[in-house]
Amino acid sequence: MKQSMKTIFSNLQTYLYFVLFVAFLTLLLVFEHKLSFEKVATLQYQKKIVHSLTNLDIKDNELALIEFNGKSVMLQQEVDKLKTISKYDFSNKLLNNEQEYLKDLSKLSKLIKQFNETAKKYYTQKSVGHEELQKALFDVTHFIDTILLKNISYNEEKFEIIKNVVIVVFLLILLATFYYKKAIHSLMEDINFLLEIDKSTKNHEFFTKEADAIALRMKRKNVNSGSLEMIDKVTGINNYKGLLHSYANKKNYKESNFTAVAVIEIDNFSKSDRKYPQDVTQAILRKIAYTISLHELPVDVIARTDYNQFTLVFSRPSKEQAYKDVEAIRESIAELKFTVPNFGSVQVTVTGGFIIKPSNASLEEAIKKAKEILIYARSIGKNRILQNRDMAQREL
Repeated sequence: MKQSMKTIFSNLQTYLYFVLFVAFLTLLLVFEHKLSFEKVATLQYQKKIVHSLTNLDIKDNELALIEFNGKSVMLQQEVDKLKTISKYDFSNKLLNNEQEYLKDLSKLSKLIKQFNETAKKYYTQKSVGHEELQKALFDVTHFIDTILLKNISYNEEKFEIIKNVVIVVFLLILLATFYYKKAIHSLMEDINFLLEIDKSTKNHEFFTKEADAIALRMKRKNVNSGSLEMIDKVTGINNYKGLLHSYANKKNYKESNFTAVAVIEIDNFSKSDRKYPQDVTQAILRKIAYTISLHELPVDVIARTDYNQFTLVFSRPSKEQAYKDVEAIRESIAELKFTVPNFGSVQVTVTGGFIIKPSNASLEEAIKKAKEILIYARSIGKNRILQNRDMAQREL
């Protein structure tokens, strides 16, 4: 099935946004990984401060007290720093580890407070012994080690998830890259083929619908310019022979669409009863042909097949859409106004027969059936497009 350039570039734009999003997430992960290092460094620094508080020089009590007060305050500030870091640790929030980590920090804050009180009593009041200070030191450092071990388990959990996501994203980007490389290469082949001067010696299968449509238009232009016997001299569109020739060239490009055949006839415009001068008649025919061509797609075929009749062969995704487009042509023609000498303003309308061509029927058979519906439509009124079901209702 042929691809659409519009779809390819739209999806390519989405793919580029996806790659940008992945790059942004990678940047966040790098930032978060840096925070993890800062967390470990802060905990290690706290251990260093705690150890230093057990080895103060007590020969100068005043200096030791100043150093103790500064470092004890610093210990609590480092806990606050860890809490601030946790606000930006989005992975822990997603993995529901944040609450546990914050509880551990609260407990660490209490242990540090207890250690500070014990150390203060040891250095100033001499009411506790060295063993109690060492026990307080052990409680703090042991709990910091516990937090560090938990942090390692958090990181392992994050790593497993990130590893799986990275593998999936890598495979998606790899497949998408190869797909778009192939798609753009095929698109370039289409463009290069269209730019070729001599295409008759090449059998190129188009990858994109747009290139296929351009080729059809170019082919139609070549046929129209080189085969004047297939062109209606008055309107410049196909005659009956051109209709059959164009349909034969385009029927392989219709894919799974429905093929609709409509024969429309200008009301009160017969060859035997010519009301208007020849130049006016030809102007009306050209204007109607132009109006019909405005609704023509590259895979469609339009032709003037009789003095006042036009045959339309449309390819549409649904039967309803095909009928809707033919009905739109009828309405557009009915809105045309012509000023004719001795007649004033003249309105032109058309009546037609519409049918969906069966896949096992030839174009000639479908045209014949559409003409039968046209004859019936003409017998009951004007300015209308009847379908096969209207014939069935008549028989009922």
